[in-house]
Amino acid sequence: MEITPNKYITVAYKLYVMNDGKKELVEEAPKAHPYQFISGMGISLDAFEAQVQNLNAGDPFDFTIPCAQAYGEYEQERVVKLDKQVFCRDGKFQSEYIYPGAYVPLVNEDGNHFQGLVLEVKETEVIIDLNDRLAGKDLTFVGEVVENRPATNEEIQSMINMLTSGGCGCGCDSCGGDCDGHDGGCGGCGGHCH
Repeated sequence: MEITPNKYITVAYKLYVMNDGKKELVEEAPKAHPYQFISGMGISLDAFEAQVQNLNAGDPFDFTIPCAQAYGEYEQERVVKLDKQVFCRDGKFQSEYIYPGAYVPLVNEDGNHFQGLVLEVKETEVIIDLNDRLAGKDLTFVGEVVENRPATNEEIQSMINMLTSGGCGCGCDSCGGDCDGHDGGCGGCGGHCH
C-alpha cells in the first residue's frame, strides 16, 4: 500500500511479540503520551504507516507486521567482536557503561549512529549484537488512533529539523531514551519509531 505523505498521526498502542510461545508486551505508548509521527518521512515502518494512515481518531486497530516487513530476520553475522580499547577513556575501560545487557551508542565509519547490545565482556574484546532488538520477531500492534490530520508546514519543518539534528524525531515519551531510528526508529520508541 502506498503511503500518503504529510499526515500528522498520533496513536496509543501496545506492541506484542511472541517469546517461547507466549505473547509478551515489549512496548507501550499510552494515550497520555501517544506515539506521534508525520507520514512519509521514514520515521515509522512503512507497514505500520500503511495500517494506520486511513484510520480516524478513535478508530481501534489490531494488526501484525511480519518480521520481513519490520526489522528482518536475526542475523548471526551482526554479532561482532570489538577491541576492548574502543571502550576506553583516558586509558581506562568504561566498565560502568560497558557490561552485558547494556545498549551502547556506536558510530560507523560513515558517521551513522546506531546502538549495539553488549553480550559479553572478555579480557581483550567486547562482543556486541548489532541486530535490532526486534529482529526476527513478528510485531503485533493493538491500540487506537488519537489523531489523524494533515500536518501543518510548521510541524513538517519541526520534524525535518529534529531528523537532521540527530534527534529521534518521534516526539514520544515511550522512547525510554532508546531512539535508534531505522529501527528507529526512535522504530522506530521502546527503542523504536514504528
